[in-house]
Amino acid sequence: MLDFDQITDMTEDGAYFASDYPVNIYGLSEQSLTVEFGAVITEELLSLITEFNQLLWRNPFPGLITTIPAYCTLTVYFDPLTVLGSDLAGAYCFDKVSSYLKKLGETRRVHSNTAANQYVIPVCYGGSMGADIFTVSKANKLSEAEVVERHTSAQYTVYMIGFVPGFAYMGGMDASLATPRKAVPDAKIPAGSVGIAGMQTGIYPLETPGGWQIIGRTPLKMFDVNRLQPSLLKGGDIVSFKAIGFEEFNAYTER
Repeated sequence: MLDFDQITDMTEDGAYFASDYPVNIYGLSEQSLTVEFGAVITEELLSLITEFNQLLWRNPFPGLITTIPAYCTLTVYFDPLTVLGSDLAGAYCFDKVSSYLKKLGETRRVHSNTAANQYVIPVCYGGSMGADIFTVSKANKLSEAEVVERHTSAQYTVYMIGFVPGFAYMGGMDASLATPRKAVPDAKIPAGSVGIAGMQTGIYPLETPGGWQIIGRTPLKMFDVNRLQPSLLKGGDIVSFKAIGFEEFNAYTER
């Protein structure tokens, strides 16, 4: 594992790989490597990873295929043959790509002025749409109405997309709603289900097994391969929830 603290004397104040971010890089496979920006999940770290990812795509190296941002990391996938045939510095793929990223990381950080996308997600809470709302209310000594009120009062940040395509992990939930995952996951959770796991909330975009506490369901299609951007949400987006009734839920699904 390469420690970017070793090159902090080469970076200027405000650079992406500056001394206040102990950045590490390590190989993940023959076709990928991961840049680890830190170990603590924060919105500032999310912003740093998002901005560096955008910088990389504005300045791609030969063979770059895709990138996957996460809570504290950015994984970079590349074509080994293209990388090896390039004039990037280094003898092997890892050397070439990591050297390029280190150099790019010395770039002075310029904060984006682009406003984050904001979404209001309608959710039908409780009942057959969110049977685990009882578990959340009991675990936190709240009424089900209080669970809904607190869940819809917060503003959430999408930290990463993962688990299945389009599944958004969101932070910013009221701490009074924190509830552990289920000891035994459900075999089938309907698409659109809104859940809680620990201090996070999220939406199942597809029907899958899962262990989150399901408190409601949205009629919105969170992932659609026919859309230009299949995943409705992406990292950095801002989300709030709006409570709707069963009839309104059905009206949405009929559109």
